[in-house]
Amino acid sequence: MSLGHRVPPSLRSWIASLAGLTVTFLLAVAAWWVSRQVGLLKLPLGIPGKVLEYPLWATLLGVLGNLVLRACKVRDEIQPGIRTELFLKIGLVLLGAGVDLTLILSAARGAILQSLVMITSVFFFCWWLAGLFRLDEKLRAVMASAVSICGVSAAIAAAGSVLARKEQVTYITALVILVALPLMVLSPILASALGLSQTVAGAWFGGNIDTTAAVVGAGTLYGEQAQKIATIVKSTQNALIGLVAFLLALYFASREVGNSSRPGMRVIWDRFPKFVLGFLLASVLFSLGLIDGGKGTTIEALKNWAFTLAFVSMGLELSASEFRAMGWRPVAVFLAVTLFNTFFALGVAWVIFTWLFPVG
Repeated sequence: MSLGHRVPPSLRSWIASLAGLTVTFLLAVAAWWVSRQVGLLKLPLGIPGKVLEYPLWATLLGVLGNLVLRACKVRDEIQPGIRTELFLKIGLVLLGAGVDLTLILSAARGAILQSLVMITSVFFFCWWLAGLFRLDEKLRAVMASAVSICGVSAAIAAAGSVLARKEQVTYITALVILVALPLMVLSPILASALGLSQTVAGAWFGGNIDTTAAVVGAGTLYGEQAQKIATIVKSTQNALIGLVAFLLALYFASREVGNSSRPGMRVIWDRFPKFVLGFLLASVLFSLGLIDGGKGTTIEALKNWAFTLAFVSMGLELSASEFRAMGWRPVAVFLAVTLFNTFFALGVAWVIFTWLFPVG
């Protein structure tokens, strides 16, 4: 099937873009509906359905749409309307409108210390281990950010900063969601078996589990105090997304200049992803109370829609051959780092909230 050779190229391109955008939007609506329906359910073992977050359904429906479109031989025709990077960058700037930079100053001292220790240690451990397995450098950056900070949001921010391939983002976000679900259930069970206090358990959940929804779920399963501490720790880590994204963007921009040992600032500026500055500006405005992109706001809704459209687009653009080419090594690294993160976070949470900054 073709849009026709008799149609002028400019009109054909416009029709293709409109068709691609329409397909993307319809699949995003379907993904959002599925996400809301599942979110109302209680899964086996008392797991709240909301932990199966919208990126999972958006990606799955995008992949399904990809298969159907390829079978109908129209996938390449609508490619101009599949705008993954546009939706991704819009969502990232809007994400900044809900990140409170002042939280780092106002949060409990223990949460600040734990966040700095965990993010630094886990990020560089993942970076080192992924290097041993010879993973692509951009995939390493996305994975290290996801595991060390806050899962899906950090993976998206890092991917935008280092210009990672769409398959890499899809790969890591899928791993994040699939691993966070069992951790949400197992962590409270292990915490109970170890006799951890509500405070230490909550700090452990916040530093170990990668998605915010799963962190809140684990805290809820363990107790009210655990939920509060877990949320504070995870929120403090989330506040550092912008800083990590900025540093990654600067590092990769300078690396990609070429063999020059001292790339000029103009060259770095040209290569630097400008959306990172938009993210930071939105964070500053939110922190000053000039805009509000927090829970339940219009900005948050627009951000979620932008990310839904981005994940649907990723699924539509997914190349099975490139996905298979990544193989088993990223999975092995991700699981190994998650194991390291689990035990290290437990030790850090116990030391900080038992001895350094105990919370009554």
